[in-house]
Amino acid sequence: MRNSRAWWPLAGLLAGAVGLALSYAAAALLHVRDSPVVAVAEGITALTPGKVAKWAIDTFDTTDKKVLVLGILVVLAIVFAWLGRLAHRRWWAAMTGYVVLAGIGVLAVVTKPTPSLVDLAPVVVGLLGWVVVLAVLAEWLRRWELVEESEDPAAEPMHTRRHFFVAAGATAAVAAAGGLIGRVASNARRRAEQSRRLLRIEGVTAPVVPDGVSVGVEGVSPWQTPNDDFYRIDTAFIKPTIAPADWELRIHGMVDRELRLSYADLVRREIAEDWITLNCVSNEVGGDLIGNAWWSGVRLAAILAEAGPKDGADAVLQTSEDGWTCGTPLAALMDERNAMLAVAMNGEPLPIEHGFPVRTIVPGLYGYVSACKWVVDMEVTRFDEITAYWTEKGWAEHGPVKIASKIEVPRNGADVPAGEMVCAGVAWFQHTGISAVEVQVDGGRWQRARLAATPNIDTWVQWRVVLDVEPGDHQLRVRAVDTDGRTQTGAVADVLPDGATGWHTVEFSAG
Repeated sequence: MRNSRAWWPLAGLLAGAVGLALSYAAAALLHVRDSPVVAVAEGITALTPGKVAKWAIDTFDTTDKKVLVLGILVVLAIVFAWLGRLAHRRWWAAMTGYVVLAGIGVLAVVTKPTPSLVDLAPVVVGLLGWVVVLAVLAEWLRRWELVEESEDPAAEPMHTRRHFFVAAGATAAVAAAGGLIGRVASNARRRAEQSRRLLRIEGVTAPVVPDGVSVGVEGVSPWQTPNDDFYRIDTAFIKPTIAPADWELRIHGMVDRELRLSYADLVRREIAEDWITLNCVSNEVGGDLIGNAWWSGVRLAAILAEAGPKDGADAVLQTSEDGWTCGTPLAALMDERNAMLAVAMNGEPLPIEHGFPVRTIVPGLYGYVSACKWVVDMEVTRFDEITAYWTEKGWAEHGPVKIASKIEVPRNGADVPAGEMVCAGVAWFQHTGISAVEVQVDGGRWQRARLAATPNIDTWVQWRVVLDVEPGDHQLRVRAVDTDGRTQTGAVADVLPDGATGWHTVEFSAG
C-alpha cells in the first residue's frame, strides 16, 4: 500500500479514535456520568423492544453494557474508516458525517434525566478531535498525492510519506494518552464514589420533613430539595475527588494553636443537624438558584474556639482543594447559628459535586463568602489583609443574604380561569426569618398570604393566597416582611455586587 489513496481510511480511523478517546477523557475529568458512547448505548437499550432486550441478555448472559458498547465501537470504526475515504474527494461530506455522529451523541445526552451543559462538553471535545486530527492527516496525504502526481523525475514521495506516518503515530499516541487519562480519572471518581457509598457516619440521621411546611399547591417547589435537584454553582472545572482517609483540614493564622483535623477526627465529634436553605448571590429576582436540605456536620464555633482566635481577627480565609477561596466573617462562624463543617446532605454523605467529603455551611450568608466545597484550609485573619476569588472580581466583601420572595403559581405568561385563583410561592431570609408575605394585583392593595410552618429561621417558607381576578391581563407582585417588621424593598438592583433586590412580578391572563 505505497499509494497515498489507500491510507485515507486509516486517517479516518485514527481521527475517530482520537475523538472518542478525548471525549472519554473529558467525561471522566468533568465527572460526567457516562461518555457519549455509553450514553448512546443506554439510549439504544431504552428503545430496544423488551423481547429483543431479553434475548440479548439471555444470549450474552450479562445485563451490563459491555457487549452493546463493543458493538457500537465496531460500527463506529467502520464509519470512521469510510469517512476518511470519503474525505479524499468530498471533504464537506466527511465533515457532515462527523456532525451527524455528534448530533446522535447530543441527542443521547439531552434525553438523559436532568442533563446539563457540562454533559455536552465531551461530545464537543470529540467532534473537535475528529475534525482537527483528520485535517492534519489529510494535509500530509494530499502532499504525498501531489508528489506522486508530479512529473518531476526527481520528486520522491518518501519524504511526505514519512511525515504522514509520523503524524499517524503521534495521533495514535494521543488516542492512547486520552484513553489512559480517562481511565485514571474515572478510576479516581469511582474510588471516591465507592468510599462515599460505603461510608457510615455515626450521628447522621435521615431527614423527616416537619408537619405543616407545605401549602399543598402543585407547582410550588418541594420544601425539601433532593440532592440531584439542588442547584450547583462552583468554579471547579474538574471536581475534586477526595477519599475521606486522605482529607485533612488545617486551621491556622491568627490563632493561639494550630489545628489539623483528619476526617476521623472530625466525625468523632458531636454531629449537629438542621434544615438550612442555601441560595446563590447570583440568583436573580424570581430565580431558581436556591434549595433547602437537611445538613449534618460539626459546628465550627467549637472547633474555632479550640484554635483560639487572637484579638483583631475578623475573618477566615477558606480554601478548597481546587484552590478556590472565600473570606468569611469570623463572627458568623462562631455565633449561635449552625455554621458547620457539613459531612452529609439529606441523610447521605455529601455528593462529590456538593463538596464530598467536607464542605462549609453558614446560614444567612451567600455561598460566595461562606460555602467552601472540598474545604481543606482555614486561615484566621483580617479582611483588610486578604482577598478572595469573587471579591477580586468586584463582589462585596461581606455577603449577608437579602430578604426575598417569589411567585411560583401562577407562572409568568400563564392562562387561568377568571374568578378565584390560588397564588403560591416561597420566601426566605435566613438567620432572620419571615413574618409575612403580601401580594398585589395590578397595583392595588397588598393582601396577606397564609404562611406554612417552618422549623427554624434558616429555611424558606411556603405561602399561599386565594385571589379574585377579573377576566383580562393582570400583573402580580410579591413582597415579604421579616421578623423585625422590615419590608422587602421594591428597588431593583442587579446581582452584582451583593445580591439582587426587587419584587418578583409575573403577568398572567384570566378568562
